[in-house]
Amino acid sequence: MKYGQFLREPGEKVQLEQLDPSTSGEFGSEHAAEASVREDTASLLRYQDMLMAHETHGLLVLFQGMDTSGKDEAIRDVLAKLDPRGCEFKQFKALTEKEIRHDYLWRAVGALPARGQIGIFNRSYYEHVVVERVHPERLDQHRLPDYARKGIWEKRFQHINNFEQYLVENGIHILKFFLHISPEEQRRRLLERIERPETSWRFSQDDVEERGYWQEYMAAYSEALTHTNTEYAPWYVIPADRRWFACAVVASVIATKLKSLHSEYPRPDPEQSEQLARAREILEQ
Repeated sequence: MKYGQFLREPGEKVQLEQLDPSTSGEFGSEHAAEASVREDTASLLRYQDMLMAHETHGLLVLFQGMDTSGKDEAIRDVLAKLDPRGCEFKQFKALTEKEIRHDYLWRAVGALPARGQIGIFNRSYYEHVVVERVHPERLDQHRLPDYARKGIWEKRFQHINNFEQYLVENGIHILKFFLHISPEEQRRRLLERIERPETSWRFSQDDVEERGYWQEYMAAYSEALTHTNTEYAPWYVIPADRRWFACAVVASVIATKLKSLHSEYPRPDPEQSEQLARAREILEQ
């Protein structure tokens, strides 16, 4: 499998600090990676059209990673050319008061793709086993009963595994990408964000303050990836210090997955064939 080295094996203990975020793999240059992305994105549109034609499978593409890891860029550069009629997009921002009163998977369920569609999650329900673990005070806002908080992280890992298995068993396949960036590269990108007028408006003081919790985030992500890495919904941990390399891997993996679902258009059944023949006869007259 191309880029199979970034696919974590079920049961494997994921240790992010031991994985190199700076590799550029087989690509000798950014130009070569961009050419690969162009080739794969052209395939994506074709295979998405087949997905829409069959309406048998759906695909959920989920991105996680630290701030500036390249989630927005991967979505823009790889998935922006998809047919919007066959897409669902959800960006997981701060919880609203309504979302706080619901269970933590509620807002994800409402944004799931139908069969025949591709769903794109920029962050996801995994925020609730990472951010809320690093910042326990955010868990308090949910006002959970005491019994629900006992062993909560192990319970949530199991909830997520059951949820993802349920989706796959109902025809909604899942690709999960963790974009792995180094703290040095994040510092460089944050400085770049400050300096550029087109990105400075996005800067928040929280971006800097969260860097102080880097080790805690790596520990929380490592455990979450380890416990939710399953045969039916495995994790890809993608080196992301070079954005162009991360985009090339993401594009290749998604194109390969879509092709595995459908590599040709549906064939008409006998009744449809008869209807087509009658329509052709009328139009030719």
